[in-house]
Amino acid sequence: MHVFHTISEYRYWRNKLPLDVSVGFVPTMGALHAGHASLIEASVAENTFTVVSIFVNPTQFGPKEDLSKYPRTLAADVALIEQQGASIVFAPAPSEIYPETPTQMIFGIRDLDKKLCGASRPGHFNGVVQVVSLLFHIVQPHNAYFGQKDFQQLLIIKQLVKEQHFPVKIIGCPTQREVDGLAMSSRNVFLSEREREQAKVLSAILFHLQKNRGSFASIESMKNFAYSALSDCPLARLDYFELLEENNLNEMPDLLSANCPHAFIAVFFGTTRLIDNLRL
Repeated sequence: MHVFHTISEYRYWRNKLPLDVSVGFVPTMGALHAGHASLIEASVAENTFTVVSIFVNPTQFGPKEDLSKYPRTLAADVALIEQQGASIVFAPAPSEIYPETPTQMIFGIRDLDKKLCGASRPGHFNGVVQVVSLLFHIVQPHNAYFGQKDFQQLLIIKQLVKEQHFPVKIIGCPTQREVDGLAMSSRNVFLSEREREQAKVLSAILFHLQKNRGSFASIESMKNFAYSALSDCPLARLDYFELLEENNLNEMPDLLSANCPHAFIAVFFGTTRLIDNLRL
């Protein structure tokens, strides 16, 4: 496995590859865990070579979000990536991706960024799309792997590929969870012991709704169940809980006519914001 820090190094390697190989790509911001490992494992199984990027992208952080506090664990990340059998780590400095002060590019993503995390973090998804677009140009992958925990992001990246005609297949991989159901996230390390105990309420709500969907008479009754469960967790502060159509994030008129109903939740524990989602 090789670790490249510059675009020129990576392109030298990429340009030497035969035309009949496949390149899988797993873009990350580092602080890797078993969820990332599952994406790398999927890519390694399906491609000749797998490239994993580690880049904490400044354009997707809002003015009230502390970019400097995002965990950076390059040595541990490289060890995990190598253990999973990937071919290349691409870990550029911000100045390599943005040679000048980043200029915000505006992308048309069909208003998929206007709700859920997009409403809570204005501009976030535009920043994500910007860096993913740049990375696709640099890496030139055939397949790219994204976790379904960030389901809204997954839909937006698929829209990006469609609108920009990237020759990349986007593959969504299942959310990886801790033993108690909590979705794996790099942000989980910021939780206190009490917060970590209460954080399992997110997945508990989702799995209860999925298992007992037929016993709920309406969307409102599902929401009331979620609100009640959260009220038993004094450290939890709800950002949103929504039930939307899976393919386009449209509002559902009712449960009976719902097209692939999907539940989305985001909760703050202190300053740590956790998200989760599940098809019902």
